[in-house]
Amino acid sequence: MAQTSPDHKAHTPFLSRPGVRRFIPFVLITALALIFIFENRSSVEIRLLVPIVTMPLWGALLIAWALGMLACVFTVRRRSNRHSRRPQ
Repeated sequence: MAQTSPDHKAHTPFLSRPGVRRFIPFVLITALALIFIFENRSSVEIRLLVPIVTMPLWGALLIAWALGMLACVFTVRRRSNRHSRRPQ
């Protein structure tokens, strides 16, 4: 029976890694959101406080999606920073 050396790491399956498990739902939801965004090609009127802007619906949805992603990144980063500063 062959023994493994102590410096040999055990092979971890790709889908059982925690980083991959968190990333897969993000990729799937992002793909579905982008398909939904780019399928909506009609032109819409949007009121931005006072002016009314006419633009393609996909552009408005893409802007809203990007702002949501930006808010999510800031929230996750802030939460991880707050948890790393706990007194011990």
